[in-house]
Amino acid sequence: MFPFHRPRRLRKTEGIRRMVRETILRVDDLIYPMFVTHGKGVKKPISSMPGCFQESVDEIVKSVREIVSLNIPAIILFGIPEEKDEIGSGAFDPHGVVQDAIKAIKDATPELTVITDVCMCEYTSHGHCGIVKDGEVLNDPTLELLQKEAVSHARAGADMVAPSDMMDGRVQAIRDALDSEGFTDIPIMSYAAKYASAFYGPFREAAESAPQFGDRRSYQMDPPNRREALKEVALDIEEGADIVMVKPALSYLDIISDVKEAFDVPVAAYNVSGEYSLVKAAAEMGWIDHDRVMMEVLTSIKRAGADMILTYFAPEAARLLQS
Repeated sequence: MFPFHRPRRLRKTEGIRRMVRETILRVDDLIYPMFVTHGKGVKKPISSMPGCFQESVDEIVKSVREIVSLNIPAIILFGIPEEKDEIGSGAFDPHGVVQDAIKAIKDATPELTVITDVCMCEYTSHGHCGIVKDGEVLNDPTLELLQKEAVSHARAGADMVAPSDMMDGRVQAIRDALDSEGFTDIPIMSYAAKYASAFYGPFREAAESAPQFGDRRSYQMDPPNRREALKEVALDIEEGADIVMVKPALSYLDIISDVKEAFDVPVAAYNVSGEYSLVKAAAEMGWIDHDRVMMEVLTSIKRAGADMILTYFAPEAARLLQS
């Protein structure tokens, strides 16, 4: 007896497959992370992240013109200051690398949405995401520094701020600070469920932000925890987050799905450095088809429920999506 139901009928040709495709990845879904550093004429390759660079302000302006030409709607900026100190004062310096980059980028490409990472780890001499006393990262004193940083980014012209520190109450603190300074229209993209993941390894080189002692498990989430993510997201929404983020993405697709189902707000997912570098390394060895795996990875994140994807693959994916 032959089968009556034949699902293969709708897989027969590329045209039919396109017509019935359930998940559509778009260039509009992509946000490109970029690293701005001090100096001039600097475009330093990041060895663990092929295709990514630390760039001085003059060089990053050249790069964002290409991003705009690819129709990628947004970037997120991370800064590498010339000097670091105990409290990360470079994070809220009006003439810091990120602040100067925001101004230059908005002058050159006003249509590009510029999001800024709000955290202290790139700017502190100890590499932790806040004020440290007796080996402990202090929550409440750190909030004041995050407020200063977010406001300084808004003053420089940022379109959106994205706190990634995982201090309790930081979304409310930043919202209060922005509103009190007249930046009521600046949205907050909260790193709401950010896990203490080993997949961040290459980013430590890119942002020069490795902790000088210990690790970040006392403030970033424990990877085995699922229900806790919903609690963290709920708190950030209550405090005023406009967009919530899950980080990393690939090992946390269940969390993305849970968050999307539970909350009626836009959900971002960060396809982090380790996820990117694994694909690059395997492709370089000839073990995988780079482009097919890249697109499958990004589509899986979208299929899980992400409305937007922060990914180092953004330029390559955009070229494929528009080819």
